[in-house]
Amino acid sequence: ILLLSSSVLVSKGYNLYMAIVISLRDFVDEMQVFSDEEHAYLNKATGELNTITNDDIAVVESGDDWSDYPEWQQSVFQNTKEVLSSDDYLELPSRFDIHEYEIMERFCLSVSDEKISNLLLSKIRGSGAFHKFKDTIYRYGIEEDWFRFKDEAYKEIAISWLESHGFEHIDDMNRREKNI
Repeated sequence: ILLLSSSVLVSKGYNLYMAIVISLRDFVDEMQVFSDEEHAYLNKATGELNTITNDDIAVVESGDDWSDYPEWQQSVFQNTKEVLSSDDYLELPSRFDIHEYEIMERFCLSVSDEKISNLLLSKIRGSGAFHKFKDTIYRYGIEEDWFRFKDEAYKEIAISWLESHGFEHIDDMNRREKNI
């Protein structure tokens, strides 16, 4: 996360709040790597992103003793416990909130070559839609168009979410290579 400023400053008895500015690239990257087994949270006070897994949540919620686990894993459990028990964290939009299938469909409709557009639309129907879609965009050499389209869709979701929660953001989407 790119934090341009953060936290509450105390100077001569005054609390001066400096806005947390969130990197769109980091936020979008976090949303794009979701699986059904993971949840990402934004710390409202620091802007830090935390990803926790269903397995870690299950261990923390079980109330079992963590002392038999390696130290690194105990640290993960402590972080998970903090995220789940603190009001300082907001859960990011999940895969189910994002509707990637709809994003793929909008991309298919945006392709100017009608033959490729129709082919892509046929590939996203039925089982294996994501795999067939990826194969087709690579076959026709339009994967970069897809990356840009997908990043832009995720960027719009990120901006909407961040603004609705009162966060400022910096548009650094070109900072790194995109993910599919």
